[in-house]
Amino acid sequence: MTPGKRLFDLALALIAAVILLLPAALIALWILIRSGRPVFYVAERMKTVDQPFALWKFRTMTMSGGDSGVSGGDKTARVTPEGRILRRCRLDEIPQLWNILKGDMSFVGPRPPLRQYTERFPDLYRRVLRSRPGLTGLATLHFHRHEERLLAACRDAAETDRTYARRCVPRKARLDLICQRNASVCLDAVILAQTIARVVRQKRPVRPRNRPDKA
Repeated sequence: MTPGKRLFDLALALIAAVILLLPAALIALWILIRSGRPVFYVAERMKTVDQPFALWKFRTMTMSGGDSGVSGGDKTARVTPEGRILRRCRLDEIPQLWNILKGDMSFVGPRPPLRQYTERFPDLYRRVLRSRPGLTGLATLHFHRHEERLLAACRDAAETDRTYARRCVPRKARLDLICQRNASVCLDAVILAQTIARVVRQKRPVRPRNRPDKA
């Protein structure tokens, strides 16, 4: 990470932390009242192929002792009502400002992977994670929705893993490497602006209309 990118991250993270402090406190209270403890979900993610860190999010699922792997259709039933709203607006990721301030993450970069995928694809992730993991990036902008649709169709953890490894990891890596080759503070600003615009435009899911009963 260049000094300019780190300075950009620190300045923006401090501004965002001040602006989002009250909303974050209200979200935490909402989760506490509706779902109880814990308010936060803390999980291992990889900063490099062999260097883990603790990633912070607001909890959006019911707790499960055997929870592991990426989220697919097999975990849909565990998403809480408030969790669906937080995920749709990406508000569950506000606590990652702490990860950015600590230097674990950047605002723009590849999404931090699980250890099981860096171990399975070490050569690929050794290249991808030359960039600091990020809150958003080209892969988030241009592949995230398709990834969600692919994984939502999975019926169990094994199918989710196969789909993610075969159909998501390579495509996301290609986009992450394009971003890496063209890295600049200006590109970071553009990707952030596009991410914010997409979240603002995000509409509620369309509900199917009730069909009138036939006589």
